[in-house]
Amino acid sequence: MTETIQLAPGALSFDQLRAIAREAQKVVLYEGCWPAVEAAAEVVERAARGGVPVYGINTGFGKLATVRIAPDQIEELQRRLVLSHMCGLGPPLPDPVVRLVLALKATSLALGYSGVRRRTIELLLALINHDALPVIPAKGSVGASGDLAPLAHLAGTLIGVGEVRLDGTVLPAAEALARIGEQPLILAAKEGLAFLNGTQVSTALALVGLFRAQAVFDAALVAGAMSVDAALGSDVPFDPRLNAVRGQPAQMRVAERLHALLVGSQIRASHLVECERVQDPYSLRCQPQVMGACLELLDGAAAVLEREANGVSDNPLVFAEDGAILSGGNFHGEPVALAADQIALALAEIGSLAERRIALLTDPNLSQLPAFLTPEPGLNSGFMLPQIVAAALASENQHLAHPAGIDSRPTSANQEDHVSMATHAARRLLEMTDNAAHIVAIELLAAAQGIELRRPLESSAPLEAALARVRARAAFLTDDRPLGDEIRALAGDLLDGAFAGLTP
Repeated sequence: MTETIQLAPGALSFDQLRAIAREAQKVVLYEGCWPAVEAAAEVVERAARGGVPVYGINTGFGKLATVRIAPDQIEELQRRLVLSHMCGLGPPLPDPVVRLVLALKATSLALGYSGVRRRTIELLLALINHDALPVIPAKGSVGASGDLAPLAHLAGTLIGVGEVRLDGTVLPAAEALARIGEQPLILAAKEGLAFLNGTQVSTALALVGLFRAQAVFDAALVAGAMSVDAALGSDVPFDPRLNAVRGQPAQMRVAERLHALLVGSQIRASHLVECERVQDPYSLRCQPQVMGACLELLDGAAAVLEREANGVSDNPLVFAEDGAILSGGNFHGEPVALAADQIALALAEIGSLAERRIALLTDPNLSQLPAFLTPEPGLNSGFMLPQIVAAALASENQHLAHPAGIDSRPTSANQEDHVSMATHAARRLLEMTDNAAHIVAIELLAAAQGIELRRPLESSAPLEAALARVRARAAFLTDDRPLGDEIRALAGDLLDGAFAGLTP
């Protein structure tokens, strides 16, 4: 673990969220949050003792909101709510996602609008600080009324039900709590509902998908520039003057980065004049336009997800200043669903463009390189099959990119008659980023091969640095060999940010 991170509810940064997703962290909450937490908890306690029906505090839930609950049954109501909702299915969520779910839930509750006790939030912090991760099934949320089923499995661990992964071992929740020196909670009024309502699972999934997509984007720009040089392409389409007149800011940013990546290339200098090809294929020439549009999607999604990570999305909400408890629909995951759809579209296009550049490099009619990038085509197949794999992955991502946020299935006897499917929309990003990372890794290998086939000419300084990072995982392909492990290793490197920051 690194130094302790202080989390200020409502002011989480992407750097903090990335750090929590990347590895186990020690965290503390900003001390100034506790008075608001305690004030809201007092409002809920008074309402629970009072005679006025207040949704979720002394009533049933959803379609059963008209059923009054006696004061001596309120704790049992919260417990049964959690138990009844622990019916998630599918594989467990990955550790980076679960760490973010814990952090997002803790900081959301700590904003002081949920009415939970300080002790309840502190138990979440204890789980984070011991890297004791609830086993949360990935499937079962429709993204409205919050991520009910998965968040119930989080809440279950706090009351000693379910499973927790601690030090690499899955334990019964009560045993895991004991090992970190904690006791199971007895949930107070509204606390079970506060845990179950909320978009923290879909938001955590979308954030991890975003972080991985941004790493894929950075690597794809580097790979695209390498492919331009390997294919004797032109850097003229990246001229700032040309891109400025269209007026698309992200396009201009991409063009600037591509232009900078190619400055100083001996390969480019070798064909500045007397070049037979007047114009490059679109997969080389139109990178600013396509990748700029993808960057707009990623930036837009990032803005939505940053707000969501810092907001309050459970129900009802407590306003301690005037004692009001208001029931609304902040748990609806539509903002997350549509942001995830944007990320999915960007990933599909990044992979589609990269696959076309791989195909270009392997075609001697377009690349002016040996067929399939092998010094002895015929005896060797070279990059024939890696291009086919990239085509398969690109097609798969195009299918996965179908918008999920436009779907809806009524639930809870039509009380919840429009839902967002945000959790599925975000969860599929993990598979899509894997696919896109593998496509870009194949392009990095192919482009590195192409550049080295141009020796003794050298590429630019940043692209030679990128080539060295590729060669740390895979040697030049002289004779055919299995490339699967090398592709996977390089994809892992790029997802870890190995190709970010190479632009001068």
